[in-house]
Amino acid sequence: MNATGIPLKQPSVSAAAGDAEQLERALIDASTRVPVLMFYTSAMAWLILGTLLAGFVSFKLHAPDMFSDISFLTWGRVRPAHMNVMVYGWASMAGMGTAIWLMARLCRTVLRYPLLLVAGAGFWNLGVLLGVGGILLGDSTGYQWLEFPGYAAIVLFVAYTLIVSWAVLMFRFRRGEQIYITQWYLLGAFLWFPWLYAAGQLMLFVVPVQGVLQSAVGWWYANNLLFLWFGAIGLGTAYYMIPKVIGRPVYSYHLAAIGFWSYALFSSWTGMQRLVDGPFPAWMITASIAATILTIIPVATVGLNHHMTMQGYFPLMRYSPTLRFTVFGAMSYTVFSLLGVLISLRSVARYVNFTQASIAYSHLGLYAFFTMVIFGSMYYIVPRLIGREWRYASLIKLHFWASAYGIGLMTLMLLAGGFLQGADMENPSLAFSETTETVLPYLRGRSLAGILLTVSHFIFAYHFGLMLLGLGRQSTVPTFLNPVEAEGSEAHV
Repeated sequence: MNATGIPLKQPSVSAAAGDAEQLERALIDASTRVPVLMFYTSAMAWLILGTLLAGFVSFKLHAPDMFSDISFLTWGRVRPAHMNVMVYGWASMAGMGTAIWLMARLCRTVLRYPLLLVAGAGFWNLGVLLGVGGILLGDSTGYQWLEFPGYAAIVLFVAYTLIVSWAVLMFRFRRGEQIYITQWYLLGAFLWFPWLYAAGQLMLFVVPVQGVLQSAVGWWYANNLLFLWFGAIGLGTAYYMIPKVIGRPVYSYHLAAIGFWSYALFSSWTGMQRLVDGPFPAWMITASIAATILTIIPVATVGLNHHMTMQGYFPLMRYSPTLRFTVFGAMSYTVFSLLGVLISLRSVARYVNFTQASIAYSHLGLYAFFTMVIFGSMYYIVPRLIGREWRYASLIKLHFWASAYGIGLMTLMLLAGGFLQGADMENPSLAFSETTETVLPYLRGRSLAGILLTVSHFIFAYHFGLMLLGLGRQSTVPTFLNPVEAEGSEAHV
């Protein structure tokens, strides 16, 4: 034993244990490399396509005569095609790729038969391609985020069966008894999605409900997809990335458990608040409004847990790409949820339900929260799969600031325009055409924000392409956003 009271043999034992852990992680990363990169590469392709469609949709809002004589380029077809590309192409594939890697790491198990996951990714791409093609050819179902025709939905379901079975198997054969909070969220997401998708398909197309109940099912599906699929993956990823990068455990496991179970309970009741003043039973809408208000419980617990975990480590955001994107996304989750509570109140909903404010709400959830967290996870995961570090810190900074300013400006434009549009629609002295003219300047501002997001996505796609081609930096030190000589941040994880 030396002067500090530590046994002299301890360093060699610790070193041996550390080497064993590094070898284990290397084997896990090697087993997940092909399927995860397949998901990420596919997601990037859909992101670029969705971005181009988004720009076209945005400009069509204030220049409706553009290509108006071409049927498949009309706003009513391109807009749902854009949304489904972003929801099922980009967000779902990037989320599943991240979830597969996280599950393998946390379960400490090598991914067996990875080519089956590759096949699942291939079928998913086929389903999205068939669905988007069907929408553009006029074969849309007309229900938000369920616009894919039946033949595309079947292919997606087959693909998802291949994907989810491996996530469950990894959890079943995990090493060790400890279950991390990230695993709770990811398992929940993997089990909730088929229930949501099957229930939506069943009640709308197989044994369709009648009349106005179709709108209720449609909004229930869209809201729960946002919360129980994308929200669960986003929160689970943030719970892994933040503690891992700064090198300390989550502040409170009990807070995390309360946040998870309250999130699962209350989020599943939301959606009906979009139908305020509609021909529905009052109890149905009131219950949904109450559930939306009660989502403040998981918002508060998650926000407190992340803040206390980060306390004293916020300066690391200056250096770590993963931390900067993830913390931005986690903070956006709070804003997204609080805005959801605000616009669900009857006194507010009567103004904004049919305005651009509801579009701002969706963008906050899908982009400011989920997509920014996924960007952060990709900056962490891809170097561990490729064996090289990101090449240019300047490109990462450009990607972050273009994304942050772009989604911030877009949200502000849509919210301001939406509330003004709602107030004008409540004014009986104004014609409806005048209310649409009021929002035009804000729609042009949205197009400007879209240009910033387009720049950010092309920068990220270019940087990701360099990594795939093996042109990243050969270094054991991560690519920091700014020069650093300190201990740390991602270097020791």
